[in-house]
Amino acid sequence: MSYREMQEILMRELRLYHYPVAVKFFFDQAELDAFHAAAPEIYTPVKAMTFCQWEIGARMKGQIVYSGEAGLGCGNARYGFGWKELDEGEIKGHAKYTRDLDQAERFVRSKARLPQGLLGIAVAPLGAVDGLYEPDTVHFYCDNMQAYHLAVDYMAATDTHPLHSTITMNSSACGGNVHSYLAREFNMLPACSGSYNAGKTERGEINVIIPGVQFGAVFDRLMTRIKAGSSSITRPGDGFPGADVCKNCPLIVFKKEQ
Repeated sequence: MSYREMQEILMRELRLYHYPVAVKFFFDQAELDAFHAAAPEIYTPVKAMTFCQWEIGARMKGQIVYSGEAGLGCGNARYGFGWKELDEGEIKGHAKYTRDLDQAERFVRSKARLPQGLLGIAVAPLGAVDGLYEPDTVHFYCDNMQAYHLAVDYMAATDTHPLHSTITMNSSACGGNVHSYLAREFNMLPACSGSYNAGKTERGEINVIIPGVQFGAVFDRLMTRIKAGSSSITRPGDGFPGADVCKNCPLIVFKKEQ
């Protein structure tokens, strides 16, 4: 099944508000050149902005967005992507979250970080990347129940239980994708202070990030459930998310008028 078909099913069956974002970290020049040659349209930031703002173009406008270091104005993301070393400014930038500067430094150093040599990053709607690249991660901006369905399907597909999240300070979108890519682990985390404002998540969206190498298995699990009844876990047989009532409630029931 193509990524475009997968996106159509995900949007319909999970009632997603945003396109799933296919993230690609380019370390190989030949692979990057092939992407530029094959992509019908590529958008780049006019001014340096945050990584979570790059994703706005992909998840809200359906655009294929690419940038290198020059288009990234977030020092925290630049550190996570291996485009800058740890410096005093980065530590002080985390001081408002921590007890003291020593703790701030330890917390920043404990974040997942890409190896040196990253050339650039593409973020695009999942349905736009057929023939362009295989996603390193698939990033969903979704609500609580959509996140739960994705988490349950991941656990079943990968035989993982219990499922743990990895939340870091001030780096939900950027750090969350780096962690999932490197650790090959599902991640579910709230918006950080930066992505809430800059990344436009005022609706209270939850970040769900699935490694690209595992995404197919998670999607196959969803399809198995659809074929068996419906995409709804809360009320199997109904369309997602099913009736938002207590399980098997005998009071809230409807029937066709005769």
